Amino acid sequence: MGFAKAPKDTRVVVAMSGGVDSSVTAALLHEQGYDVIGVTLQLYDYGDAIAKKGACCAGQDIYDARRVAEERDFPHYVLDYESNFREAVIDDFAESYLKGQTPIPCVRCNQTVKFRDLLDVAHDLEADCMATGHYVQRLINEEGQVSLCRAVDDTKDQSYFLFATTQEQLEFLRFPLGGWDKDITRQHAQRLGLMNADKPDSQDICFVPGGDYAKVVKKLRPEAERPGDIVHMDGRILGQHKGIIHYTIGQRRGLGIGGGHDENNDPFYVVTLEPDTNRVIVGPKEALARDVIYMKDCNWLTRGCTDISVKLRSVSKPEKATLYQKEDGSAEIHLHEPQYGIAPGQAAVCYEGTCVIGGGWITETKNKHYAQAA
Repeated sequence: MGFAKAPKDTRVVVAMSGGVDSSVTAALLHEQGYDVIGVTLQLYDYGDAIAKKGACCAGQDIYDARRVAEERDFPHYVLDYESNFREAVIDDFAESYLKGQTPIPCVRCNQTVKFRDLLDVAHDLEADCMATGHYVQRLINEEGQVSLCRAVDDTKDQSYFLFATTQEQLEFLRFPLGGWDKDITRQHAQRLGLMNADKPDSQDICFVPGGDYAKVVKKLRPEAERPGDIVHMDGRILGQHKGIIHYTIGQRRGLGIGGGHDENNDPFYVVTLEPDTNRVIVGPKEALARDVIYMKDCNWLTRGCTDISVKLRSVSKPEKATLYQKEDGSAEIHLHEPQYGIAPGQAAVCYEGTCVIGGGWITETKNKHYAQAA
């Protein structure tokens, strides 16, 4: 943990979601003799129709976190952060879809509620650090500088979702599971006798039941489902849509335009969403290729890097690129090879080797070699 004093004199606040990862984190640190305090945030009314059963920080998970703390005999607090979460995450999610963007609420949640508000709570509790169950590594170089790096287990790595973590926050945070794969975590859960040892991983966004994003947006913004034209890039109207919230950049299936193919039987893809004109623009796959990305609201842990790799989705592999950081907090990324289906509202996360140097929110993309895609 990196403290000069004994574990019993080191207070650690553990963010407990009720899942196996954060439960193992808390139980292990308690077993090692640390002064552990578990904190769970109630992020929304778990009886609300938009919350799915068993979702992160909903009713069952709060109960599971409390049970783990009781069984291990360390303090546990549940804090009502519904209004913070709705304002910072859920409302932002809905507004992004209305703008034709593809948001990533898990990043917003870490950036605001968890790594801002919850860190304030940890400081109020006079903690020496806060630990989470994220699969990332916090490494310290010879100069004592702390870096945020990818987890040992690539299949569980969550560094993409934590790019907005600041250097100050990173100094205070700890990620005990980043050097393990998930099987080791499960083994410790069984060894420790945790009641949620076999609990499955959460797959969906916590407040989106069954992954139906449009249903959530309609509930929050009833005006979102406004019909409009589906238009080919050459200007032809091919059909009608029931609201741009039902479409994402790169989508091929379910376009609602009959066969959805051109005269060569090549499929159409969603190339652009135009919220101002309420149009869905479709075209061939090559029109999706992008090699320049513009970002705003960037967070940098390291400055001055130009030769980087970048992840454009949490599940995509890093792509080689050149980074141009700007003083106004924006940046440009020039990809060495064009990529497909990059949507405004998503995050571009930059790496030097395995370590995160920062990232930002994608505002615009273009292709230098395909004029129609600009």
